[in-house]
Amino acid sequence: MELRELQDVIERTYGERDRARGVPSSVAWLAEELGELAQAVRKGSPAEVEHEFGDVLAWVASLANQVGVDLATAVERYAAGCPRCGAIPCACT
Repeated sequence: MELRELQDVIERTYGERDRARGVPSSVAWLAEELGELAQAVRKGSPAEVEHEFGDVLAWVASLANQVGVDLATAVERYAAGCPRCGAIPCACT
């Protein structure tokens, strides 16, 4: 799935509910999911890690929708490698 497609699916599925919840609550949900991802990476199975990555991406997409950010545009700064030095791999010191 492409990022724009993910944002569209999340918007159609959860957009109204997430906007009603508001940005601060959505940030809190994202933080909770990041914690669950951290725990899964440390102690979970590959399936649990994959599940938590999906949840984190869904909350990032929801939050981006709420604040008007196109994730595909936002991530473009990494398309040519490190946004600071422009190298692949990063050559920053």
